[in-house]
Amino acid sequence: MEPTRIIQTKRRGLPPPLMFLLPWAVVYAAFFVFPFVFSFLLSFLSYNPLSTQETSWTGISNFSRLFEDPDFQQALRNTLLFVIVTVPLTTAAALGLALLLRERVPGRDLFKAGFFLPSILSMVVISLLFKLFYAPTGALNGALTTIGLGGHPWLTDPRTALPAIMLMDVWAAVGYYAVIFFAAFTSIPDELYEAASLEGSGTWSTFRYVTFPMLKPVIGFVVVINTIRSFQIFIEVFVMTQGGPLGSTNTLVLYLYETAFRKLDYGYASVIAYVVFLLSGVFSIFAIRRLKPSYTAAKKAV
Repeated sequence: MEPTRIIQTKRRGLPPPLMFLLPWAVVYAAFFVFPFVFSFLLSFLSYNPLSTQETSWTGISNFSRLFEDPDFQQALRNTLLFVIVTVPLTTAAALGLALLLRERVPGRDLFKAGFFLPSILSMVVISLLFKLFYAPTGALNGALTTIGLGGHPWLTDPRTALPAIMLMDVWAAVGYYAVIFFAAFTSIPDELYEAASLEGSGTWSTFRYVTFPMLKPVIGFVVVINTIRSFQIFIEVFVMTQGGPLGSTNTLVLYLYETAFRKLDYGYASVIAYVVFLLSGVFSIFAIRRLKPSYTAAKKAV
């Protein structure tokens, strides 16, 4: 074959970068773009996968159902409460734990591994363990009975079921975010601490005016990813309470699951999915915008 023909043949194919990106693009389109668009279309339909011939256009009636559905409103309140309570509590606990791990104490690496361990365990396993822990004859009630306080039905009492799951979620997530904060400490220049020491700054003042401002971008990252994860809480509730008692632990994603896979109302379930998506986006954008001045201050400090 002549050299000119070889060059022409090579030019007809895709450029190497596009060839390497093509498998990823196909997977992304199949598992993200198509479901995203298809679910948006389903939100305007009455669709049952077992009887597709009865599919009909409903317009915005699925959206209007949100304002008339007491189960959705209860799930929305529970989810918002879960996010508002667990995200700040987890962030504060992780930051405090990272500060403690920063101290040079014997066995520090062992403690870091121990705190991070729940992050690599299956949430199903953790939920089952805490379900036994909260059981009427579990370890928690046994300890309370020993000291004379008596037991309590933690997961069957509507007043304590959701708080019990919140505490479990904070315990399971705090180690992961603590490691992130611990890694962020290494990016703070030592010159800042030396300057603060020369100015006679105490421990609290150094944390307030040096450490905390420099960590704000990382705090924003933790808040965003933890917010998105908290809005999608499902496994913990599904394993421990199934949304009960009396819907006190029902969440948006659990209600979405019940609507789609038990009631087979895919149109209404798609609307609920978009509510979760929009709420996660709004909370994340708010957190990111609040951090814009912090990024500028951190760059100036460096």
